[in-house]
Amino acid sequence: MAAAVGFRPNESFGTATESVPGPRGPVVGAHGVNEERRCLVIDAHPTIRLGVRRLLADRYEVEEAEDGQGALEMMTSLGDFDVAIVELAPTQNRGQHGLIGIPAIRALRKARPGLGIVAHGRRPERQAANRALDAGASAYVAKSSPTESLAQAVDAAAEAERFVDPAASKRARTITKRQREILQHYADGLSTTTVAKRLGLGTETVRTHTKALLSRLGARDRTHAVAIGLRNSLIE
Repeated sequence: MAAAVGFRPNESFGTATESVPGPRGPVVGAHGVNEERRCLVIDAHPTIRLGVRRLLADRYEVEEAEDGQGALEMMTSLGDFDVAIVELAPTQNRGQHGLIGIPAIRALRKARPGLGIVAHGRRPERQAANRALDAGASAYVAKSSPTESLAQAVDAAAEAERFVDPAASKRARTITKRQREILQHYADGLSTTTVAKRLGLGTETVRTHTKALLSRLGARDRTHAVAIGLRNSLIE
């Protein structure tokens, strides 16, 4: 099973019990028996969707969607779900796969405030987890983590509890919010002058932030800094 979804069973796991919006308890049928919960896995890769379906099949009714738009349409046609697992794909893939990643999380949270959302990231990094939680996710787990971590993240989200992949607590290189904004603009191909105009800053101020950014990341230049930022999920 682990091989099917690309997980590596080498980390322990845990949960936090901080509440998140939209509590959902177990679904109780007409005869007082708990019915199967419903989970929607949103991922562009069929192999990942199949692996998640098999992992959760004994406890959840699982449906699949390739992107957030398909997920929203499915919710309209099939009704509400308890949990959605959302692939955190890079921004540059958005044109290929539609509504994905952080924008998909925001759209789902807006459309279904009570939905438990699990962000499924590429790597166990705290920066990526923080961005997902800030966007409205209930939980974050990396694709490289054990399958048990994903199962526990889904259960936590279904109970309106917050879960962060324990492996993500090993904090990667960190940068300030302003440095991240500047680095993201560099990743989008903007010049220092254009970045300054976009952010309403002076050009020299942006250069000062850039110098501090390069030092913090140990980067040779802006291109190297962008590469480091993408590798560590500091930017998209």
